Amino acid sequence: MYTILDHPLRYAIANELHARPFPAVGAPSRAAYLAIKPAENAAGRDEEAERAHLISLLDRFGAQHPQPGATHYSGQIGKHTLKWESHTEFVTYTIFGEGVAERPFDAATFAVFPEDWLREAPGTRVTSALIRIEVAEGDDGISDKVKDWFVPESLAISRVLDDDLVIAADFRIDVGGHMRFAVFARPETGQRRIGRVVQRLCEIETYKAMSMLGLSRARELGPTMGQIDSTLSMLLADMCGPIAEPAQMLQSLLKVSAELENISAQASFRFGATGAYETIVNQRISVLREERFAGRQTFSEFMMRRFDPAMRTVKSTETRLQAMSDRALRAGNLLRTRVDVERSAQNQELLTSMDRRADLQLRLQRTVEGLSVVAISYYAVNLVLYVLGPVESIFDVPKAYLAAVATPLVLLAVWGMVRRLRKRIQ
Repeated sequence: MYTILDHPLRYAIANELHARPFPAVGAPSRAAYLAIKPAENAAGRDEEAERAHLISLLDRFGAQHPQPGATHYSGQIGKHTLKWESHTEFVTYTIFGEGVAERPFDAATFAVFPEDWLREAPGTRVTSALIRIEVAEGDDGISDKVKDWFVPESLAISRVLDDDLVIAADFRIDVGGHMRFAVFARPETGQRRIGRVVQRLCEIETYKAMSMLGLSRARELGPTMGQIDSTLSMLLADMCGPIAEPAQMLQSLLKVSAELENISAQASFRFGATGAYETIVNQRISVLREERFAGRQTFSEFMMRRFDPAMRTVKSTETRLQAMSDRALRAGNLLRTRVDVERSAQNQELLTSMDRRADLQLRLQRTVEGLSVVAISYYAVNLVLYVLGPVESIFDVPKAYLAAVATPLVLLAVWGMVRRLRKRIQ
């Protein structure tokens, strides 16, 4: 039988699709949820420290350890079931227990996480939640319970998954520091379906909280971007008129561009993550297939009113930052073009001036050459007259006649010689 070699990652990438199964949750039951994220540089966090923190919790209950390098874990700790997951920026812990507390959303449910263990966490709490799961054959009593448990003004409640469950929350932090979610399951609803809904609620809350970090970042950048925008506008206004110091203005524009690029580099990861988290929140809500309950607002309506404006603010800040960077870049290019044009004009004037000087030098040179011909001819004529001195004595020719005949000839000879030398030099 012929066998073909498998890609080294074939099984890893296939098993990744099944690595995080939904928990099986019965009703009635309760859950405590915790998401931890480093305050700074979450993407570069110490994952080994996070796994060590998980192992520290497991050792308290004598539970089995996860595999080295694992990014997810599910196991029994005492009477509860623990589900742990490691994500890009954070880790999550979810503890499930049977039955519900006599007091709704009792903070003692969260006490499964030891206080000293929480203090040793390698990060800060992004969010935590208490989830109460009850059995509800009909709608009777649900409205009264959610009215007592949640703030009516913020309450979001809806039927999900073809009315198999009713979910409710107000997305407010209670006195214990936790979010609250209520799940009412029909008696015939399976544990896997309940587990999927509980998982979706945890994901909605976590990714909502992570998305809102982008809003905080956008608000921090607001004043700085306002100052830079004012400076950039002033520089652009100055460019409309004559520029006294174009090089200095170009340096100012380059400084603004550098500041914008620095801000963009620092905020790009957070803004990009915010967009991804927003998509996950909306996708998790859509898969619940919500239906209105007793005329109350649904989760999607709550997000549309409260969450979407925040995300639009983040997108607006990101767009504004990009637009300012582009504007600074265009202004720098325009100014460089203007400086180049002015320098070209100056160079043209310089070349014209050099041409004029060269012409003057040429004229002066020709003048000097003419004077040189005269001077050389003067001395040459005298030499010729000395040579012709005997002729004057023998033939009794006057010196003036000899000078009259020799001068034109000498001039012509000297002029020809100078011209020949000039041609050789050229």
